[in-house]
Amino acid sequence: MFGVVFPNRSFPIDISTFSQVDTFHWILDMNTFVGEAYDQIREICIFLLNGFTLPADKALAVYIQSPGSPFLFCGAVSIARPSAVLTLSWPDPIGGGQLQLTSADSAPVSAKIGVSVEDLVTLPSLDVGAQSRVEYLAMKVGENLFNFMQSFCGVDGSRLIVPMDILDRWFKKFQEKAKRDPDYLKGFVL
Repeated sequence: MFGVVFPNRSFPIDISTFSQVDTFHWILDMNTFVGEAYDQIREICIFLLNGFTLPADKALAVYIQSPGSPFLFCGAVSIARPSAVLTLSWPDPIGGGQLQLTSADSAPVSAKIGVSVEDLVTLPSLDVGAQSRVEYLAMKVGENLFNFMQSFCGVDGSRLIVPMDILDRWFKKFQEKAKRDPDYLKGFVL
């Protein structure tokens, strides 16, 4: 049905490594691979296997769960998008980073990755990580502009006064830095 790869961390892993909860849900216990270092795994590549036909209105949704926290949606794949590299932004574990114990078996609750078959229309976006990277990039560029403007502005009461051509000057400087240093723009990427 599907497989996953943790880039630079694993070989392809098929569905048999996951525990099947029911017909449409699978769980991967991260203790199997990395124990408490689950938060060092920052990406997952999920892909549909050849020959598997997922209905056009369905998707395989990927969720992550830190110890003691609820599942968090990361992204999905569908027939139209049969593979994806998703960013794993692990939520903070409940209990200040310490593993919680379950009352039933007193075993530590570990981080998990969940995969489920869901209606495509109910999912917010197939790649949540891409959206957060775009938001982060916009914030960093805006911060760069604000810092540049601060060096040229005056204050009139509660207002900042800036020269009329400030955006043109900032953009020209931004372009010059990017041309001189190819790694400059990488500083804006998550």
